[in-house]
Amino acid sequence: MDKLLFGAAYYDEYMPYDRLEQDVEMMKKAGINVVRIAESTWSTCEPQPGVFDFSHVIRVMDAMEKAGINVIIGTPTYAVPTWMAKAHPEIMAVTKDGQEKYGHRQLMDITSPMYRFYAERVIRELMRVCAHRKCVIGYQLDNETKHYGTAGKNVQQQFVKYLREKFHDDLDAMNHAFGLDYWSNRLNAWEDYVDVTGACNGSLLAEFEKFQRTLVEEFLQWQADIVNEYRREDQFITHNFDMEWRGWSVGIQPDVDHHRAGNAVTIAGIDIYHPTQDVLTGKEIAVGGDICRSIKDGANYLVLETEAQGFPQWVPYQGQLRLQAYSHLSEGANSVMYWHWHSIHNSVETYWKGLLSHDFAENDTYREACVIGKEFAEKGDHLVNLKKKNEVAILASNVSLTALKYFPIEGLEGNPGVLYNDVFRWMADTLFDMNVECDVIWPETENLSAYKVIVVPALYAAPDETLERLNRFVENGGHIVVSFKSAFCDENVKVSTEVQPRILRESLGVRYHQFTFPRGIVGLTGKAVSGEGHQAKAFMELLEPEGAEALASYDHYNWKKYAAITRNAYGKGTAVYVGTMTDQKTLANVFRDVMKDAEVDLSEENAGVAVHKGVNDYGRMVRYYLNYSPEEKTVVYQYKDAVDVLSDEKIPTGSRIVVGPWNVRIIEEQ
Repeated sequence: MDKLLFGAAYYDEYMPYDRLEQDVEMMKKAGINVVRIAESTWSTCEPQPGVFDFSHVIRVMDAMEKAGINVIIGTPTYAVPTWMAKAHPEIMAVTKDGQEKYGHRQLMDITSPMYRFYAERVIRELMRVCAHRKCVIGYQLDNETKHYGTAGKNVQQQFVKYLREKFHDDLDAMNHAFGLDYWSNRLNAWEDYVDVTGACNGSLLAEFEKFQRTLVEEFLQWQADIVNEYRREDQFITHNFDMEWRGWSVGIQPDVDHHRAGNAVTIAGIDIYHPTQDVLTGKEIAVGGDICRSIKDGANYLVLETEAQGFPQWVPYQGQLRLQAYSHLSEGANSVMYWHWHSIHNSVETYWKGLLSHDFAENDTYREACVIGKEFAEKGDHLVNLKKKNEVAILASNVSLTALKYFPIEGLEGNPGVLYNDVFRWMADTLFDMNVECDVIWPETENLSAYKVIVVPALYAAPDETLERLNRFVENGGHIVVSFKSAFCDENVKVSTEVQPRILRESLGVRYHQFTFPRGIVGLTGKAVSGEGHQAKAFMELLEPEGAEALASYDHYNWKKYAAITRNAYGKGTAVYVGTMTDQKTLANVFRDVMKDAEVDLSEENAGVAVHKGVNDYGRMVRYYLNYSPEEKTVVYQYKDAVDVLSDEKIPTGSRIVVGPWNVRIIEEQ
């Protein structure tokens, strides 16, 4: 891109009165140069079957084109009109809980031929209206698309076809792979297949969810193929992928394989939401950015939705909106777009507030957006297209995520269990606090040699070749840190008959035969543990070193002979195994030694601020110093003579850099 995009979703259809001119005027004042429109209002664009009214879309395009504001058009397919649900109830998804009832969004069966018929028609009609418009720079496919649990008869039939292709029509192979002899679940004829939603076999259920994720890939590609018939070469295709949601964005999305689904787009996009005020940490922004950057193999991406005011408890403190915006750029984003411009006066998301509140008046959040927009316009050429080359990667696995839903990692008594994203975030957040930036890679990633260190959280289910590649990575001089619950099953979630951890035992130099949960207090002791009071928090693999060094052991009268964390030299590299969930300080101690072995720079580890870096379009290193705290922080700048991008202040080597509360400094080497 030649400039940063700064914008918001805009819904003329939702306005209680006509104020388009005032909104455009306020947008121009704020430096907004892009709006997203059209993706939410199918029933307005097509009030009755085959009757189209794109007047709102045309009206907004006209206004934005006149004002010099770009437009991203969203295909309006994620919320179906009432007439469709009434005339064709079969388009409503049938899930394990029964058929959906009309009302909320994303309730359709994305494989339904009838739904596809109407979706294709409205997409084509919309494209005819907007594809030629100068202001339209790109298209967003659907909205936060997932499979929505669709599992009706037609989906079940497709799943049978998928299984027959996967196992080459060999029923014995399928029964063996999934262990279906148990409880007489064995399938002896394809005609005997029964509804999978009642199954209790975790392997079969995990395979069905893997299949459901392929439906998302096919659906997005189907939409992209239609859009590609109309779009100009200078217009992009994107999608706003989202993350697992637990009241805010958390981690890897369970219902979409992002890396595979990203094949449908020309530039990846993401929606990232997070707590603010006293609990703003920047970690969700970093994790979301790492995930989205990986979708197109390290390319820059778009933040298509993030919060302005958000929920009432997320109204940002002074400086936080600006800090958040630059946090996205520091991860390689080329845009910051808010959901949404204005707060809505009716319906479910009434109190999910935009840049403007319900009175449409200027407020502190809007005024801070004006500062951001001005800085983006003036300094954006130094910040756009930031290229990041990280030395550390985290290996993410959708299959393991799904499997650990069916076989959760139990924790202390009363704890409902630890899930995959809890382990993923435990490791990712610890690295964030150490200022170790990461990429996200996937089990099918082959070029592991691009990294010095690979962190492997809870790789519960994986094919042999992935584990063998990790062994070779270490043998050739790489370094891995593997968590508990890794290398336990094959890709079909079938538990290995080998001594654990299977295959990785070769590089890790450790084995275990038993595992348990910590009951009461199970302490930790050893060189990786600093001070007292550290304990095993969840799961305990009773490790027996086979040449590996014990970095920590269980400080418990019954478990004291077993190691909890080990380190093994293998070939030219090292492999660390963390057999239990520890506190972050202990994990940081482990990471620190690994980074030292791998010669990963930790000179800014204790800077007191988050430090993110990359190379800009001028070929210069740019460092972001991000202060996620209400206290002023001071760090010593240790690199080449530089300039503060935002203030033009010269920053000689050895300078002390003061970063104000909830603030940022951006330093460009000269």
